[in-house]
Amino acid sequence: MKEKLVVLGVGAHSDDLDFGAAGTFAKFAKEGADCYYLVCTDGSKGSRDPKMTPKRLAAIREKEQRTSAKLLGVKNVFFLKHKDGELVADMKLKKEIVRYIRKLKPDIVVAQDPTYIFSDRFVNHTDHRAAGMSTIDAVFPAARNPMTFPELSKEGLGVHRVKEIYLVNRTNPNYAVDISKFVDLKVEVLSQHQSQGIGKNPGFVKEMAKEMGKKWKYNYAETFFRINFAI
Repeated sequence: MKEKLVVLGVGAHSDDLDFGAAGTFAKFAKEGADCYYLVCTDGSKGSRDPKMTPKRLAAIREKEQRTSAKLLGVKNVFFLKHKDGELVADMKLKKEIVRYIRKLKPDIVVAQDPTYIFSDRFVNHTDHRAAGMSTIDAVFPAARNPMTFPELSKEGLGVHRVKEIYLVNRTNPNYAVDISKFVDLKVEVLSQHQSQGIGKNPGFVKEMAKEMGKKWKYNYAETFFRINFAI
């Protein structure tokens, strides 16, 4: 009988899950869950420094992610290493995500919301959308369908039914996680991503979490669109 909750986060780039759900993962880990990250791209284009090289940047970002994940209590980080900026929601990517879902058997999968495309101030990165859509498709129906990727079953990776998906969503959420006890840790975690300049403004990180918590009367929160397959 399964004893521990297992949570898998799937993000496009090394900082994405920390930015959207670091407090949530910290809370899960603190409560005893086994938490894992799956990063889809190598992050090799995420710099404006003309002296930076893609190979060097990819190595830096992987190290930053491993460091931040350790601070959160995430057990392991896996990297698919697709080229940054070229992620596509195709069957190859979906199969890769299904492989980890069937291997790790998560109860909850955390991903980026692919329906958020743009606002009046922001365009959501194409990699974010591809990672989010592929993760949704991997959870349902691919990971639970024995007719999908039967070659994985031959490897001993049989079907798995994820119970819930948390899609990082700050514009139209239906669920919030109280991260009041972990907001300072979130700032520390984001500060590990020095190549991205995230966390240098802790006031911004806290203000955003404070704004998301208002509707649910939390001091600080992270918000999601939650899909519960058990209902």
